[in-house]
Amino acid sequence: MLNAIAVGVKMLTLLGLNKILAVYVGPAGYASLGQFQNAVQMISTLASGAINTGVTKYTAEYHEDEAKQRAVWRTAGTIALVGSVLLSVLVFVFRADLAQWFLSDVRLAPVFGWFAATLVLFVFNTLLLAILNGKKDIHRYVVANIAGSVFALLVTSVMVVQRGLMGALVGFAVYQSLAFFVTLALCVRTPWFRMSQLVGRMDKEVTNNLAKYTAMALTSAATVPLSHMLIRDHLGQTLGWEAAGYWEAMWRLSAAYLMLVSSTLSVYYLPRLSELQTSAEIRKEILAGYRVILPVVLVCALVVYGLREFIIKSLFSAEFMPMETLFFWQLVGDVLKIASWLMGFVLTAKAMLGFYVVSEVAFSLLFYVLIAQMVAFFGLEATAIAHACVYMLHLLFMFWVLRWRALI
Repeated sequence: MLNAIAVGVKMLTLLGLNKILAVYVGPAGYASLGQFQNAVQMISTLASGAINTGVTKYTAEYHEDEAKQRAVWRTAGTIALVGSVLLSVLVFVFRADLAQWFLSDVRLAPVFGWFAATLVLFVFNTLLLAILNGKKDIHRYVVANIAGSVFALLVTSVMVVQRGLMGALVGFAVYQSLAFFVTLALCVRTPWFRMSQLVGRMDKEVTNNLAKYTAMALTSAATVPLSHMLIRDHLGQTLGWEAAGYWEAMWRLSAAYLMLVSSTLSVYYLPRLSELQTSAEIRKEILAGYRVILPVVLVCALVVYGLREFIIKSLFSAEFMPMETLFFWQLVGDVLKIASWLMGFVLTAKAMLGFYVVSEVAFSLLFYVLIAQMVAFFGLEATAIAHACVYMLHLLFMFWVLRWRALI
């Protein structure tokens, strides 16, 4: 319920921000924002050493051993500091090349300059949130996330109104970095955290444990954003950049209404699965998730489908009405997505590296290939049909893996 408050605030701010962006940047601008956010996702994951999921898992797992928890934080913080400083320098030096590569416009190079300047704060904000999540300090976790949502709305709204697309991109580049100061203030007020615990001698055992999560997160950071970039580029080249913007808007809408569920999986489900040791306990937790979470997703999907025309005009603009054709299959895919995630999170919680990497690479590639092949026959609707097909196969694959490993 506490997490629902944070998610509710984030949903409202995202929906409000979507409206502002729709008015000021239009469908083509949406496509550019999607490309930039995927770039930010990849760069920030590399900069952090991709260890945040591992930090949450081992902080939760070592809940009875504070010395081990501090070793995890110290090792992770040192990795994050070195990685973020190095990536900051590289992003700043190659900002023009990055702007041309990701945004096809070298004039947007200053956006990557701003991102480079604030990358260290960005990385440490996500690290502190991972620690709060692992400690199950939900009150502070909720406040920190609300602060991030408020900064996202205020900073990006002001920037997009003042500077259009350039302003929107700069806003997306810096808002999480500003939220770092709120997250830090919340952490230092706890009896269990000190700033000195974030940097120091790295623990060999912890480093080896985190390495599994580094490989998993780097795989996701490379495959998912890259597949989305390729999809947008293919849509832009075949159907026009407005069509790519419609798909991006549909994807953002899905992410917004599914946020309550996806964030609950990260905040409660991942630490909980990390604690469980027997297949009976894991099976019980998964079934509880299906009883509670899946009906909520199904109801949300039905409501969104029934109100699709109202939602497009209210949250976006009449200019985005062509995206209405995406709703049915996109919402079917969203339900299947959560159904598969309820089992897929076991791979993350139990550090099942091989299966995780194979599934991320294979299904990201399949998503792009299906769209590339189907666009000629179904037009823009191919993106939503492919989404549903991929997650149906993903669900079957997750069930097979967990049965084969005798985890359910």
